[in-house]
Parts: sequence; structure tokens; C-alpha cells
Amino acid sequence: MRWFCDDGQMDSWVVPLPVAQDQMIRHDNCNGPLLTVLPQSSFKGSTSSNGQFPHLAKLNNEEGEGGWAPRQSDKQHWLQVDLLGRVEVTGIATQGRAGSSDWVTRYMLLFSDLGQVWRQYQQEDDTVTFPGNTNSDAVVPHKLPMSIRARFLRFVPLKWSREGGIGLRAEVYGCAYKSDVVDFNSRSALLYRFNQKSMSTVKDRISLKFKSQGADGVLVHGAGQRGDYLTLELHQGTLVLHLNLDDEKLYPRSGNLSVSVGSLLDDQGWHSVLMERINTHVNLTVDRLTYHFSTTGVANSLEVDYELSFGGIPLPGKPGTFLRKNFHGCIENLFYNGVNIIDLAKRRKPQMYSVGNVSFSCSEPQLYSTSFLSTNSFLSLPVEPGMEGLSVRFQFRTWNQEGLLLLTVLSGTSKLLFVHISRGQLHLTLQRLAVQKSDVAISHSVSDGQWHSVRLSLRDLKVSLTLDAGPVSTMEVQNHVDPDKSIFWGGCPSLVTSQGCRNPTLAFQGCLRQITINGQPVNMSFVQQGIWGNYSQIHFDVCEIHDRCLPNYCEHDGQCSQTWNTFYCDCSGTGYTGATCHNSIYEASCEAHRRSTGLSGYFSIDPDGSGPLRSTLVYCNMTDDRAWTVVVHNSTGPVSVQGSSLQGPHVRMFHYTASPQQMLSLVGRSELCQQEVVYGCRKSPLFNAFDGTPVSWWLDRDGERRTYWAGFQPGIQQCSCSLEGNCIDTDFFCNCDADRDSWATDTGFVSFKDHLPMTGMVVGATHRTGSLVTYRVGPLQCSGDRFLWNAAWVYEGSSYLSFPSFQAELSADISFYFKTSSYSGVFLENLGKTDFIRLDMTSPTAIAFLFDVGNGPVVLTVRSPVPLNDRQWHYVHVERNVKEATLQVDQLPPQSLGAPSDGFYRLQLSSQLFIGGTASRQSSFVGCIRALTMNGVTLDLEERARKSPGVRPGCPGNCGGQEHHCHNRGRCIEKDRGYVCDCTHSAYGGPHCEKELSVSFESGSSVTYRLQEPSSVMDSRGSQSTDKNGDSITFRFRTVHAPAMLLFVSSFNQKYMAIILATNGSLQIRDQWAREKTSDVFSPQTTSLADGMFHHVHIHRDRRDLDIQIDDDITRRFSVSSDAEMARHTSLTLGKVMGLPGVDEEVLRAGSSGFIGCLSSVQINHLAPLKAAILNRVSSLVSIQGNMVESNCGALSNVTTSHSISDLSDSGVHGDKERRNNPEHNGSALVGGIIAAASGVILCAVTLTTRIVYQRCHCAQDKQSVTQKEACPNLDTRYPEGYTEGYPEGYPEGYPANIDLDLCPDLDLDMDLDIDPRLDPCLNLSSDNSKIDNKREYLI
Repeated sequence: MRWFCDDGQMDSWVVPLPVAQDQMIRHDNCNGPLLTVLPQSSFKGSTSSNGQFPHLAKLNNEEGEGGWAPRQSDKQHWLQVDLLGRVEVTGIATQGRAGSSDWVTRYMLLFSDLGQVWRQYQQEDDTVTFPGNTNSDAVVPHKLPMSIRARFLRFVPLKWSREGGIGLRAEVYGCAYKSDVVDFNSRSALLYRFNQKSMSTVKDRISLKFKSQGADGVLVHGAGQRGDYLTLELHQGTLVLHLNLDDEKLYPRSGNLSVSVGSLLDDQGWHSVLMERINTHVNLTVDRLTYHFSTTGVANSLEVDYELSFGGIPLPGKPGTFLRKNFHGCIENLFYNGVNIIDLAKRRKPQMYSVGNVSFSCSEPQLYSTSFLSTNSFLSLPVEPGMEGLSVRFQFRTWNQEGLLLLTVLSGTSKLLFVHISRGQLHLTLQRLAVQKSDVAISHSVSDGQWHSVRLSLRDLKVSLTLDAGPVSTMEVQNHVDPDKSIFWGGCPSLVTSQGCRNPTLAFQGCLRQITINGQPVNMSFVQQGIWGNYSQIHFDVCEIHDRCLPNYCEHDGQCSQTWNTFYCDCSGTGYTGATCHNSIYEASCEAHRRSTGLSGYFSIDPDGSGPLRSTLVYCNMTDDRAWTVVVHNSTGPVSVQGSSLQGPHVRMFHYTASPQQMLSLVGRSELCQQEVVYGCRKSPLFNAFDGTPVSWWLDRDGERRTYWAGFQPGIQQCSCSLEGNCIDTDFFCNCDADRDSWATDTGFVSFKDHLPMTGMVVGATHRTGSLVTYRVGPLQCSGDRFLWNAAWVYEGSSYLSFPSFQAELSADISFYFKTSSYSGVFLENLGKTDFIRLDMTSPTAIAFLFDVGNGPVVLTVRSPVPLNDRQWHYVHVERNVKEATLQVDQLPPQSLGAPSDGFYRLQLSSQLFIGGTASRQSSFVGCIRALTMNGVTLDLEERARKSPGVRPGCPGNCGGQEHHCHNRGRCIEKDRGYVCDCTHSAYGGPHCEKELSVSFESGSSVTYRLQEPSSVMDSRGSQSTDKNGDSITFRFRTVHAPAMLLFVSSFNQKYMAIILATNGSLQIRDQWAREKTSDVFSPQTTSLADGMFHHVHIHRDRRDLDIQIDDDITRRFSVSSDAEMARHTSLTLGKVMGLPGVDEEVLRAGSSGFIGCLSSVQINHLAPLKAAILNRVSSLVSIQGNMVESNCGALSNVTTSHSISDLSDSGVHGDKERRNNPEHNGSALVGGIIAAASGVILCAVTLTTRIVYQRCHCAQDKQSVTQKEACPNLDTRYPEGYTEGYPEGYPEGYPANIDLDLCPDLDLDMDLDIDPRLDPCLNLSSDNSKIDNKREYLI
């Protein structure tokens, strides 16, 4: 039996109530058997088979036929027990029918006070079905986590024995239950009058239970003359608290508070309420959900004059008149600040006063509901013959947006008259033929779970429809008609009947009640007994509607919507995805972006993944060996200070673009963090020269004072000059402490992570004549991701790592990388009493996720077409939530399985979490696991591996650490002797994916890349996108011609995106993915880029944000059209594009002009179209027009794509990046640049000479050739799928064992071709040297 004692909620402001005073889970002695002493008359069945009567259904009874069984086995039957009074039920037990093959394998439990209106037992905010028996004699008991207080119980079989049928014996455990009850009839109230004129309290506690017959009504109210008030009332089935503690004359509306909690509280069942207030803090509990909030006013006490009222608000001086709608129903165990209000009223105490008719017994409502459970449910009711016209009234409630309410065939015709719900609105439709119909709609939402009243009238030539208290909607008919023999409710039978009923829309799922036909109420008990009408798959006397959005299981502010059977989460705009908005759509760090895009730019990162913190926008500055995360604040520019002192210091607080919690997560995840401090001074020391006390200081992330100004470790009186030993005065540790009249500067990086980021600066010594301080605190800069390569190597088969139990009852996500050569093994396992989770590699090609949350074991398996034990890194991600479970391996299609709607959904684990093995030390995993993240928390595998036998921190191999052997999206692949770099998804080539691939375009040249299947280049949801954070386009170009077409992407529906140089040479992005006819035009700058210089362009789109970066200087953010929807594209073209219908004039002009110049390193997400054109010309996916020559024009003008970190300190997140020119350093920078350039020229010359000599000598040993193909006769110029580029194997160990990238091993087309080809046999490829001449034209 699963035992639940608390209730964790999705919303951070909703917490479980362990046990309320009036809501005890069970009493110690409340477990006695209740059915043993009951008479035969207490047992009742829907039907009974011969001799198998209901009174024989007592546990262990073997008399008669040994239990109860119905005439036939179907889901319409039940066994009912009358407990002869309201009792508290704490447990149940079942058996099959003795000595037979009849037993129940699953059932649900209903309860009622008077045996007429029933409710289904709920547990953990959802309905529960109980597992039953597997044979006829074993007893299966169930303790109820939440006790039931009722007189009647019903056991409803849902599944039963396959060998026999339904057979049942049962027992109920509990004890007697007593309570004080008061009944209000919507025109009555109770008044509790104080002993003094007013009552002022700083603490209040109100507790009660209620059962309502209406959706609205006042439960508790109190008010004072100064404006204080407290009101608890029902409004549309929810509980609303109105509270004000302030004097309205002094503080009008400053402290008014209204909070709505709960849902469907008008379901005629008992609900508990507990309101607790201490000063301005309030806890409000409805059933088992507790909400915490505070008032916003000034006062903290509640002043109520004269009295509190319960059940209504009587108007003084006007008996029987009330200010608001009164409560209609029963209230039980009503306490106000420890006072039993109902007991005082029953004993007629003088402080109690009754208004209207108040009774102290609870009357049962006469509102009997019928539940339509499935799309096959229907109810057929006959119409009395001979009646003219038709008059129907009924009430309904549902969550579904579609559904048929009632239908009738008009007598003597083939016309259908039906009332239905369409798109959440009520419709009246008269259908003549299949395509001819008249329709009247009422524009009011009815799919809100509330009860709605409908009146339908058919008289003479008019049909009228009324919803609730709204106006009448009418429809004219041509001829006098009457209804046929029957009216169908909710749907039609599966087989077409003689009445001609056919479902014109979806069947209804919801509840109906108070059905009247021609003024006569329908007796549903006659229908249930089969005396009148017909039905299928409906439940009587119960409305089984549930609010599946309460509590809201949509995480991270996802919007919940629901139907009868399930709920859905709208994750739009949250930054999260998945069935419950659990998984972040963003990468965890800039280091992760560097591995996917390798490009600098603005990115949203989410360091805690699926954790509670939201994503934050940062600048990722990619350098050769690392990625820097840059977070700016509000004061990164220079700040000058004069006139400050210790008594009146200058204080500047820093506010960052990320929250303190986000900054803490970022710093904790990073390997290195630093902030630059530039502190310039004149006659203003940092420390007092006499006693060494600080005069100026900065504040750390906790607001603590810090007085060191550089270094990895905190120190006293520490500046960078003292660490480097070059202070201007050796008697001091800081330059400013020399206290000179001349200008001095202390500059350094603070790198102690536990103190970062800096949150403020205090300067206190600029009050003397001539004193001046100018300081600048740079942005927070962090690099590295200490979790990304946090790995453990399990090298012994019986070893494992152990961690505390994984706590993830409602939602869990687990992700990690692994590599192994083993056949199988267990990645992780965590056990509970019956629940468990486990991730296995069951075979070299299969990964399995196994779990059980109480509904039986579930297995999800992903099978790979290639072995996974290839010693390469593979990615696994698994998620389980209340909606579904999903398993994904690498980029293979994920496998998903929906959760049952009527089962358990809380994962309860208690054992240790085992990584790489199991507690039994069987089927352990041998290999490496890294970056293991569970619900946004990355486990420190390396730290635990140091303490675990058979496990070592890190992972052996060339591709197992943070060393980046492969660049520009290249993938490192382990080999027996070293590694190779797979450059398939990189625009670069060469052994390490560093060789730039460039092409010289001539007039009329173009490259078109066609996709085999429609996919989205710029839509992150497309299968072609590998970047988790949006989509990227990057390329380099050089030209002197404008206008020009750089890149054109077209779609099936003639939508497009064009990147062009306009007539004036400026770069423009013209986006026509949106629905509008006109395109969006984005131009990040107005200066011409057709200047003969190389320019680097990076375009990044993340939903509606479009970032454009040009070189190192310009970064702009734009917003695309709000209605933009990215189309599925067919092709992308570089260069000239003709035949462009529907494009604007500027794009047409650029397309016809094409591109003339050098284009290099074109990357669109994982596509490299230019590279494909160079290496795979014969492919059907690549089309080349005109003269296009592979060139090294890009390599000759190679420039860095990274920003100087200091450049970011002088601009905001969205501004231009302009370097600050410091005249004191320009001279040294210029000299250094000249020296570096000269050294580079000399080195290049030596290298070039060596290569030319080698080429000539090596080529002389080969046969003379006139074409490239003849020079390499065995070379396959096709570009096969998954092609891996590199050097031939056989190199010394530790060197990358690769295959040569060049199309011809003896031909180096990337060297400087400023050589007469006629003098060099290696370049004399043909008698026609026009291509070489053309190539030289763009190189030199």
C-alpha cells in the first residue's frame, strides 16, 4: 500500500499542510471493522445473480454463494453499504467470491452522506482507483491516507477476473464520527457578538468545513468603522479572502487584499478551510493546499466592530436583507479564535443571534448529477407522443471545448436539431443536409467547469435557446415540425439506430443534472434501473469532474488548460519546454555555446537548467581556448569622486543584468571568475597611513566590506603592484597609498569567486584640496564550466558511486554523457519501498529507462542503429513527470509514454542513489560518465570518485577532458592510437577543423544547396537545428561590388530570408517569413561593407530576438514580427539568384547582381553549404552555376572573431562594442603590433619557402599530370555522409590519426600562388591556366 503523508506542490508559494486540526488523517484507535455487525438491509447491489446477494459480501463469509456478484459483469455495477450513521473510514479490504473464479482486480470507491449524491475518493489531488484481488480468497487491504467521513460507501468494479467475472467480499475499518453542524438556506445567517464595542486582534484563526449547494455565498464576514474588514466567501466555486487592516481614510486602498484559492468547491462535497493571520502574514488552507501571502498596508491589526456574521451579511435595520449573496449549504466544526460558534448557537448563548431559518442538521440537496465519461457515452430519453413542440431544460458543466449536449431528429424529416459546444461556446444548429445547416452561437465561454443552465424551446416555426440568465437566441424554421421519439444526450450509440442519431460533433464529456422534458423532471433512477430510456458508459448520482490544473503542475509559470481527461501546459514565453514546462530551452553556460556554435554573441543561459532560476541574457566572448561569460552592471564607465570623507563617503551600488541568485549560480558553475578594478587617484590613499584602516573599499556579493584590490585569495592592503612587486613606493602595498600629488593608478583583477560579484564601491578620502579619485569596475567575467567535464571512470565491474536519494516526486529530469566498450551495464539506480528508477544499457545498441510509481513497472527503450559501446561520448536525457516519461539518446528520435490518468504519479524513493552500478553490485557499468545532472543539479562525480574503490576521477582518453583538440564544431573521436576530428558539421576542414574553406565567386556564380527533406534553417524546432539556443548563420566575405546577394533562403510557400549588400554597400537582412506581404528589413549599420576588406558576419535568432554582429565592432538586436512563423525551406543559395517571384525590389536587384568576391566559412546551424560545394560537387544536393574557384582568400586575411574582454565594460548589453582608446597605452600597443607583425611575416616566409621546396621535391617524384583528377587517380571526389577528415593513420602515438583533407595529397592550393605556374611543375595542371589566373586575381 502506498502511504502519502504530505503534498509537495509545483508553485513555490503553495506548500502542503501536514495535518490540520479538523482534518486528521486518522485516529490511533480508529481502525475497527464496521461491516461485521451490520444487518442485511445495510447491503445493496446494482443487481444480484442467483444466490449471490449483497448481504453475503462480508469479508471471509463462506455462507450461501460466498459473496456478491451481479447478473452480468460490466462497469455499470456496484455494491453499496449503509453504515447506519456518519462515520470516519480509515481503511478498506476486499476478497473475491469464495471458492469461485470471480473477483475484482481494480475498483473505485464512492461515498455519500445520504446515498443520493456521490463523490469519488481522491488522494493526492487526483482520483484513485484501488488494486484489487488476484484470486478468490486472499485479502487485499488498503489504508486511506485521507480518511472519509460519510454514511454510505459504494464499491464500483472497473476490472475483474478473466476466468470468471465480478465477485466481491469487503470490509470497512474506522470509528464513529461526531461533529457540530449548521445548515443555511441562502436566507439565513448566524451572528457572533462581541462583549465590547469592537475587537482588535493581531492574530486570528478561523477553521471550518463546508458543503455548498451553490457556487456563491458568504461564509464569514466582519468589518470595522475605520475600514477594516475580513470576508471569506465562495465565488464561482472558488474561495475568496478579502482582507484590509488599514484605516481607509488615512490609507485609501493601500492594504486591500483579495486572494482566490481552490476550485469546484460547489461539488456538494465537504471542504476544509483554515485561515491563520499573524500581523500582516496570512496562511490560507483549502483542503490540503496552503497559500502564503502578506498584506501590503501599514497596519498589522484587525479591528472589527460589534460582531462577526456567518452564512451572510445582514443589512442593519432591515431584517431579511443581505448585502451579498448568502451561503446555501452546511458548515461543520466552525471555530473562531478557539470559540466553537456552532456549539454556542445550539446552546442558545446570549452572544449568538440567528437570522432567518437556521437548523443544526445538514439537509441533502436534491441535485443529482450524471457523468458522461467517454466519447462513447450517451443517454437516450423518450419523448411523450402526441406532444406539440418541445421544451427542454438542463444544467451542464465541462472543461471540453467541443461536445454534443442533445440531439433530436425532427419528425417526418431528415433534419437534425442539436445543441452542442464548439470552441468553448454554445451553439444551436438545425442541419438539413450534410452541408446545409443553420447555426446560432452564444458568445460566452461555457468550457470553464462551472454549472450552466440551458433552455431549449421548439414552438411553431421558431426554435429558441437561452443560456443562464442571458438573452434568448432564436432561429426560424420553414415548416411546422415536432421532435421524433427520442432525445439523445451527450452522444449517439455506436450503431446507427432507427431514430437516425449520428454524432455531428465530438461526444460530450462532463456532467448533466436537472433534466426536464416538457415540464416533467427526468427520474434518473428509472433510467439507471432500465425502466425508462437507454444509456451507455455513464455514472449516475455523481459528477466526476476534477480540476486538473489545481494544483498547477505546469512549472516555471506555464499556463495550464484542461479537458475532461487531462491537462496541458502552454510553455510559450517561459524559456522552458516539455509536457510540464520542466526543461530549459537554453544552454547552461557560454562554454556549452562555444562547443555548439563557437561564435561570440548575446545568448540566454540557464545555469541551473530545470531548477527554479530563470535564464539570463549574457554576452559570450569566445576566444581560442575558452568562452568568457560577461555580465554587465549599471556603472561600468569611469566614476569621478571629490569631496567625500569617512563621515560622508561616496557610495555607488552595482545592479547587474542578472539577479543575485542567477549570479551565484553562474559563479558556482564557472571555473574562473574575475572583475577588473581600475582605481585612479591623486592625493587619496586607499588606507590610512597611521593605523592602516581602510579609507575606501568595495562590497562583495553579500554586502561585506573588502579591502583587497587584486588576486585569487583575499588579503589585507593588497593591490596588484604588491603582488607583482612594482609599486611606485616600496613602503606601500598600493600605488595610491603613496598619497602623491601626481596621478597614480591601481589596476587589478579580483578573482576570489566566493566574493564575486562586486555589489558596491565606497570612497571616503577625497575631501582634501586637489584630491580626486576616478574608478571603474568592469563587468563580471567568468570562464569555463566545471560541470561539463566533471567525470568519473568506473573501471571495476562491482564498483559504483553513491549519493543521497533522489527526491523528485512530481517531475524528474536526468541527463549525462557516457562512453564505454562494455556490452551492457547499469548507469544509475534508486529504489523506494515499491517505487524505483533505473537507467540501463541493456545491449550495445539499446538504452532503457525503467521506473515504477505504483502503477507497475514501465520500460522505455531507445534502440540505436549503430553500437553505443564504441568508446565515443553519447548523450542520454530522460524525463518523467505527471504527464509522461521520455527517453532520448544522442539525436535519435525520443521514446515517450503517457502516464495513466487514474493512477499514482508520485515517485517515492528512499534508498541511496547508485551511479555506475546497483546495491547488489550486479550488472555494473564499466566506462566513463560525465556531466550527470538531475533536476538542474550537477553531481560532483570527481569528488565522490576519490572516495570510492574501483572508480577514478576524470576519464582516460584523448577526448575525455576539456582540452579542445577539434575546433569550429569539430567532434573528437577516440581511436586506438590517438583521435580524429570529425568536421562533418563544421564549415572548416583540416586535421583539427581549423582550415578555412573559401571560394572566389565570379559574375554569375552561385551555389545552391537543396535539402533532401523539408526542414527549418532558422526555426529552432526544426530537425536541422542543433543549437539549443536558437539558430545561427555565420560567414566571412570580401568584395568591392554592391548591390550583392550573400545568402538567400527560400521556402515551399515562397517565403524567404535574404542577406544582401544594398546599393550603398550596407548589410541588410530582409525577412519575409512572417504572414505579412511586406518583409522585415534589418540594417545594423549604414556604412559600406563593399570596401575590399574582410568582414565577419554572425546572425543569431532566438525566437523573436534577432542579433546581428559585424566584425568586432557592431552588435545590434532587433525584434522580428510578432506573427512571424518560420516556414519549411527548400534551399539556400550563395551568390546569384534568378526567378524570385514575390520578393521586394532591393532583393531582386541584389539577386540579379549576385556576388563577386571571396566568401568563406559559411555555417548555418550544422550545415556548411560552401564546404559541401567544394568537396561534393557531384552530389544531387549541390548545384553550382558559373565559374567558382576554391581559394585561400579567407586564410590569407584571417582575423580573430573574439572580443577583447575589456571592450565590453563601456557599453550596455544591447549597445555597440567600441574599444576605449587609452593614449597611455597606444604607443606601446603600436610598437608591439609592429613587432608581432614583423615576426609573423618572417615566420610565414620561412614556412612558405619550406612548403614550396617540399612540394617541388615531392611532386618531382610523381608522374607528370595535366589535371587534378589525373594527379590523384584513386581519389573519390564524392562527399560521403559522415565523412571524417584528417591525416592518414600510422602517425606516432598521440598524434591525430586522420585522413588528409586536401583533394590531392601532393597539391597545396592554399599556399600563396604568387608564382608563375609555368615554372612550377606541381602547379602546371593544364595547358589552360585561366582558373589559376582567376584565382590569383582575388588572392593577391
